Amino acid sequence: MSTEPALSPALILRAYANGIFPMAETRDDPEIFWVDPRERGIFPIDGFHVSRSMARRVRRAEYRATLNQDFAAVVDGCAARENTWINDTIRGLYIELHNMGHAHSLEIYEGDVLAGGVYGVSLGAAFFGESMFSTRTDGSKRALLHLIDHLRRCGFHLFDTQFLTDHLASLGAKEISRSDYRSRLASALQMPGNIWKVPLDRDHDAVLQRMTQTS
Repeated sequence: MSTEPALSPALILRAYANGIFPMAETRDDPEIFWVDPRERGIFPIDGFHVSRSMARRVRRAEYRATLNQDFAAVVDGCAARENTWINDTIRGLYIELHNMGHAHSLEIYEGDVLAGGVYGVSLGAAFFGESMFSTRTDGSKRALLHLIDHLRRCGFHLFDTQFLTDHLASLGAKEISRSDYRSRLASALQMPGNIWKVPLDRDHDAVLQRMTQTS
């Protein structure tokens, strides 16, 4: 008889592999529920849209991008809003997943200030984006730009955004059916994806050039 806890990192990984993910209603609600959207948001790995204003901000290079520099701080930044689904249980579980090598963060720093970030979970050649935040202009957009470029260079094929918002759609995300998503997920899980395959490219101009060529 299994002694695995009702909710554990291993269970969450199995859920992702089956197309579902956990959420809480609010920060203070201890209950966790599973979500399986009928329509799924995804980022085409080669379809990130870079606006002119964002391109100018990237070219100024007045920031630095890092990978897994401070995972807990990114999760906390994502939770630091009036309405959030990240409760203490979810925070703890994703930090465990990070320590296991399955959850990752990409940070944007302006000097010593964490200006934005994004975090998510990787399985095979699939990355499941969980949340992002900004404390400075375009902080989360820059984080997504660098993350998607890095995932593409590391051989990832699926970037799951869970839901499609107007903000994500403006950056190139699109919505697909549950059946289409599960087909893409099954294929991505059979492919090798290693977020450490190559170092994170810190040359902003090179990242921008690659992303504008493919978008």
